[in-house]
Amino acid sequence: MSIASKILIATGAVVVIAAGGVATLAVKPPELLRVGANYGAKIVCSNVFIAGRDGQAVLADDVQAPGHPVLKYLQVRVDQQRKTVRAQFFGFVGDGMAVYRPGTGCAVAPDGDVARAAQYQFNPIKIWAPSPNVPWPTGSLAETNPAVQALLEQDVLAGPGVRGLAVIHRGRLVAQRYGVGFTAASPLLGWSMTKTVSAVLAGMQIADGSLSLQQSGFWPPGDPRAQITLEQLMSMTSGLRWNEAYGDVSDVTRMLYLEPDMAGFVASQPLEQPPGGKWNYSSGGTVLLSRVWQRAAAGGDATSATSARVLSLPHDRLFAPLGMSSAVMEADARGNLVGSSYMYATTQDWARFGQFLLQDGVWQGKRMLPEGFIAGMQQVVPASGGQYGQGQVWRYGPAGDTPEGQNPDARFQLPDDTYWLEGHDGQSIAVVPSQQLVVVRLGLTPHRLLYQPQALLAAVVKAVQQ
Repeated sequence: MSIASKILIATGAVVVIAAGGVATLAVKPPELLRVGANYGAKIVCSNVFIAGRDGQAVLADDVQAPGHPVLKYLQVRVDQQRKTVRAQFFGFVGDGMAVYRPGTGCAVAPDGDVARAAQYQFNPIKIWAPSPNVPWPTGSLAETNPAVQALLEQDVLAGPGVRGLAVIHRGRLVAQRYGVGFTAASPLLGWSMTKTVSAVLAGMQIADGSLSLQQSGFWPPGDPRAQITLEQLMSMTSGLRWNEAYGDVSDVTRMLYLEPDMAGFVASQPLEQPPGGKWNYSSGGTVLLSRVWQRAAAGGDATSATSARVLSLPHDRLFAPLGMSSAVMEADARGNLVGSSYMYATTQDWARFGQFLLQDGVWQGKRMLPEGFIAGMQQVVPASGGQYGQGQVWRYGPAGDTPEGQNPDARFQLPDDTYWLEGHDGQSIAVVPSQQLVVVRLGLTPHRLLYQPQALLAAVVKAVQQ
């Protein structure tokens, strides 16, 4: 089920309007409708101004087609001059608004303060696009393995709604495929794969000495939450109360679409469990992790944490060295990088990040992360039942129709050292160190279709071993 479907399925909007509540809806729409309108505005904004797509096509294909029928009443208006997108149901309900900023992409402005949201930007340094005549990763030239390429052309393995596929073997691009209307130059949203990027950015601050895994004190002294460590934020064992469900106005939908200061909202959550105990998947925790490393990079100064200098660090210190010329990590309306959910990059650039992980944080001979940091990210969080790693990675691939509590990778006989980056609507990167293999899969594939990229990965593993 798509996010749009999840956040609107309980609205009953059509019933309310038919009952004569038009004036009330216009003046004070239900929060769930505001969530839907802001979601639509955000998706269209990012795809128009980052990916260069047509706004009406994005509305139809990415928002309405996979979502709840109520979404067919959502209308969007793109203002190319002001770089804004407004979304409303029936043209007057919900009033979703998003604004594009150079360097930091699009932000929802749920409080209507577009001018303030627009302040959080920077001018990216130029990253030259990879040459089509130079082999990947320095360029974009593939060294095609026909057997692997043939696997990617099989629709049942690629999965419904596929938009980008890439296979990296021994540091070379050996196969790729793109969906209709998409190319190697199309930036695509990674959703929660962004979480792993956030963990790496925190690791860079550890390398600088401004953070440590055992560091705490991210709340004022005496606050029981002040005992939460960076390691616990990384492993999703902070103990903070958090509801990641998408069927209503939950913590995660409120954070993403109703709160201008996402990190501030998460920081206001109370402790529900002792830190370090229960594992609870939390996009909010990763947004808070982003605020922690931003403040560390600013020397502890909360104001400077959202300065252009700090906001540009993902671009300057990670994307530029790796040659990820398309990559954009978006910030919210108060300058918090939305490290849980909002990063766009081309399929090949996502593959560059996967290869960086495979190479233990080393790129072109230069170590960019502490030695052993990537290995630590892969270590299983015991409280997760074996499914999650210490550094915002998954030890299992997507569940599909696998019964709860079982390993969804088991029936595919994947190498034991396989780990995953996973994102909503079918985004995944599989990293297999023992095979020197990275497999990227991006698309628009709602969970209800039960697609599992493990079948593709298993076939690719066999092909490269021959």
